[in-house]
Amino acid sequence: MEVIVQSPFAEIAALLVLAAVVGFLGIVLRQPLIVSFIAVGLIAGPSALDLVRSDEEISLLSELGIAVLLFLVGIKLDVKLIRSLGAVSLLTGLGQVAFTSVFGYLIGLALGLGHVTALYIAVALTFSSTIIIVKLLSDKREIDSLHGQIALGFLIVQDLVVVMAMIVLSAIGIGAGDGGHGGGSVPLVLASGLAMVALVVLFVRYVANPLTERLAHAPELLVIFAIAMAAMFAAAGDIVGLGKEVGGLLAGVALASTPYRETIAARLAPLRDFLLLFFFIALGSALDLSLLGTHVTGAVVFSLFVLIGNPLIVLAIMGALGYRKRTGFLAGLTVAQISEFSLIFIAMGVSLGHVQEDALGLVTMVGLVTIAASTYMITYSHQLYAVFEPLLGVFERKGTPREPFEAGAHRADGFKVIIFGLGRFGTAIGMRLKKRGIRVLGVDFNPSAVRRWGELGLETEFGDATDPEFVAELPLPRAEWIVSTVPIHPTGLSHEDTRTTLIQLTRTSGFTGRVAVASHHARDTEELFAAGADMVLEPFQDAADRAVELLCGAPEQERTEIPSIETEDKQAS
Repeated sequence: MEVIVQSPFAEIAALLVLAAVVGFLGIVLRQPLIVSFIAVGLIAGPSALDLVRSDEEISLLSELGIAVLLFLVGIKLDVKLIRSLGAVSLLTGLGQVAFTSVFGYLIGLALGLGHVTALYIAVALTFSSTIIIVKLLSDKREIDSLHGQIALGFLIVQDLVVVMAMIVLSAIGIGAGDGGHGGGSVPLVLASGLAMVALVVLFVRYVANPLTERLAHAPELLVIFAIAMAAMFAAAGDIVGLGKEVGGLLAGVALASTPYRETIAARLAPLRDFLLLFFFIALGSALDLSLLGTHVTGAVVFSLFVLIGNPLIVLAIMGALGYRKRTGFLAGLTVAQISEFSLIFIAMGVSLGHVQEDALGLVTMVGLVTIAASTYMITYSHQLYAVFEPLLGVFERKGTPREPFEAGAHRADGFKVIIFGLGRFGTAIGMRLKKRGIRVLGVDFNPSAVRRWGELGLETEFGDATDPEFVAELPLPRAEWIVSTVPIHPTGLSHEDTRTTLIQLTRTSGFTGRVAVASHHARDTEELFAAGADMVLEPFQDAADRAVELLCGAPEQERTEIPSIETEDKQAS
């Protein structure tokens, strides 16, 4: 061990080997990778192997990973969607912060903590980990869903509130210290934030497209430029007090309107995953397990408060604003944990003498419990909703007026085909069916995909193929075909096969027609037929067969001429 820690390179190599081993064991045990990587940090930290010595190098890599992660989120953001979701994001974010602060303070007093300690802990509990949540939603392909976009919005609001609170507390002498953000007075931070937004607007209007077009001639340079943008904006955001997260997000937004954003996102995704490994290692290694022996009762109470109370307040606010209980429930689960900044905040109080060191142990235990538990809650969110759905009716207003493309908008009969999954393959099928005069209804839970279908003149509904209530409300009785083009992404997080779920839900809802599902793996075909599919579409094999027919002289009139469709491959389960 001493030989390893003498060389930063050997230390990083050992951490990578440890991460690979623990990550593999986690996959074998069907555990989320984030839990495995935090476990790597705990094993490598001072409480076990004490392998992490190059703190500055690991911190640098983790911060770069944060910048790249939020950059990739920003580059996918839809400006129209941001405008439409601004109110719910603001109200939900502020409501969750206020609820957690007030009730967390009262719980602290009830547990016998002093006023200052209870206040510190209450404020610390308002911090949710944007990094962990975005990573989980990205891995589940739900960052583009309605609940994913709303969650991202109120997490950004929450981050800004946290930054402002730390600045104010620093100014009055409570919590002064380095919390991971720079900055000074609140007016200066606001002015700096507006200046960065104005810079992004000018960049998008006059520079982004011509510059990326020139850089695209050398793809490697385009990628380096994207990383430079992410790092530069993250550094600027940290310096002015907005934080690296907000800076990285703005960098992504600056390139979101360019035609090369999908290329950039695809090339940076592996780099993001590699760098974020060091974020989770740094997080795990910073947890001092020797402090966990005290305040066990308090840790249990606060953990239950965060795991249950935070999702409930989000569900209540979104229900009052007119969103469906399913959307509110899935968005609410994202705030069921505290952040790494919670530990930093309490550590600041300890260093200033405002709170005792056992308070840090209390928050550390709450962090371990809530991060691990919420990871499973987000990973298996759809299964949890199925369990609790009968109890959630009180949180839903009749009509759900704020839900876009509300179910019921197309209840007129006459649809012969209902397609789930409106990406390239689903859109191509829908366009060809429309040309043949067949009325088709498209379903997706990505608002952008639903809007694109509407722009193509096709009828759509916003909804989730795994929502029994939504599927039961679809116009199934007169439909002849259900077609699923929803892709299956084996991420190591969730093992639910949406295709078999959809087959079961449509049959139990009274559908008597035929079901076709898409598969990209021949090994799935037999299982899908056994699950009740009448037809299995294999896009690559079918396209190859058709290409061979055309090459061998198939009559020209057999071809269906449809203009090429430029659409993003964003599909939802």
